[in-house]
Amino acid sequence: MDRIYNSIIEALIFSSDDSLKCAEIINAIKGIDGEDIEITAKDIENVVEQLNKKYSEGNNSFRIVKIANGYLFATLEEYAKYVGYLSSEKTRRRLSPAALETLSIVAYKQPITKPELETIRGVNSDHIISSLLEKNLIAIKGRSESVGRPLLYATTDEFLKYFGLNTLFDLPKPREIEEIMNDEDFIEQKRQILMNTIEEEAEKEMEEHDGTKENQ
Repeated sequence: MDRIYNSIIEALIFSSDDSLKCAEIINAIKGIDGEDIEITAKDIENVVEQLNKKYSEGNNSFRIVKIANGYLFATLEEYAKYVGYLSSEKTRRRLSPAALETLSIVAYKQPITKPELETIRGVNSDHIISSLLEKNLIAIKGRSESVGRPLLYATTDEFLKYFGLNTLFDLPKPREIEEIMNDEDFIEQKRQILMNTIEEEAEKEMEEHDGTKENQ
């Protein structure tokens, strides 16, 4: 394969907001240069390895990572907290502790019905499920064969991208989760999320209160 395609593949991945699959890269190249161009998924994998080697040697702050069965540019972990500080999109999409708990149950028990989910959580989950569906982090995957044939829920590719996973096999094992829960950085991040959630709810209540006063 001509080395010019290294730059083309790099440009395609760089320009994509979402994880770009090999088939999409191949279709883009053949769509411009013709169907007779010989390029395979293995060729793309090799190019990504070469590019990442170049980024590493240049001490760049980013790499091409494989997420949700596709490729995406991402900053290295040591820079994540700086990028996260400026990421307003992440702030808008922040998940509450209840949503994270629900999403974790779906991820590890999928496909799962709402009654099964609520049995584990011990509380009604209508609002949380609707929120996760709206964010496209979970999706309806059919119906259970149990009485009443309730809907089955499972995670989506968007879930994989949100948490930086390539496949569900990359989910941490229960033992690893216990280690994470006891990590000081995780505890601090959890505290920050709780504080931000409280502040957002307080601001929302104030806005609703001000709106009520204006309508009186």
